[in-house]
Amino acid sequence: MVLSIRNVSFGYQNEERLLVDFDMHVEKGEFVALLGPSGCGKSTLLNLAAGLLTPLEGEVDFEDRPLEGLNRQVGYMTQGDTLLPWMSVAKNITLPLELRGVPKEQRSQRLERALGLVNLVEARDKFPSELSGGMKRRALLARSIIYEPPMLLMDEPFGALDAQLRETMHQELLDTVNRMNESVLFVTHDISESILLADRILVLGHRPLRVLEEVRLPYGKDRNLNEIRGSDEYVRLEHHLRDLLRMSKH
Repeated sequence: MVLSIRNVSFGYQNEERLLVDFDMHVEKGEFVALLGPSGCGKSTLLNLAAGLLTPLEGEVDFEDRPLEGLNRQVGYMTQGDTLLPWMSVAKNITLPLELRGVPKEQRSQRLERALGLVNLVEARDKFPSELSGGMKRRALLARSIIYEPPMLLMDEPFGALDAQLRETMHQELLDTVNRMNESVLFVTHDISESILLADRILVLGHRPLRVLEEVRLPYGKDRNLNEIRGSDEYVRLEHHLRDLLRMSKH
């Protein structure tokens, strides 16, 4: 098991507790989507997994060890553009390796692999201002995977993209994490996105945060996203998840 959150309680100062005895886990190579209304605590779960927040009670384990302090074994990708504008694509992507003291030759080898995985080889010397929205997302994804973390934490990473670009990035993400056998914890409020990408969806309600239902998807790793969109099962799941989200607000 990559991530285990057990009996965790958490609340921000002077607020009622957001989590009370909360449990969830992510297996090796599993893609788990957290689907729920805004403000229910989805990003809080990511920040607990990243070691940016500490539970008041309970345990967060990563790769079967208690998480203490910042989790340097995860890649974290948010909706925001965090590329440094004065650095080239290549420099931005290899920055995490440089900060870890990885030798230059090894940095170069990993860069080539990451650029190939996200189809950015020809953009290596460009600056962020020269990139399209989709290329920026690819560069951020490459930076998240460059040090080959066992898990990606993703907080609505494609929310700002138009529908066509988002479809392209969905396929890019699935191809990349499948090649690397990475686990993913993916926050979204987009029902379609959760069905297309996840092996398992946790539908969340608040407050305190709770799992209304766990939905397992039958599509497997080699899924065809276009086929899924056109299937009766997709329509049924979409209606079911929409009904659950309506319940989550009450």
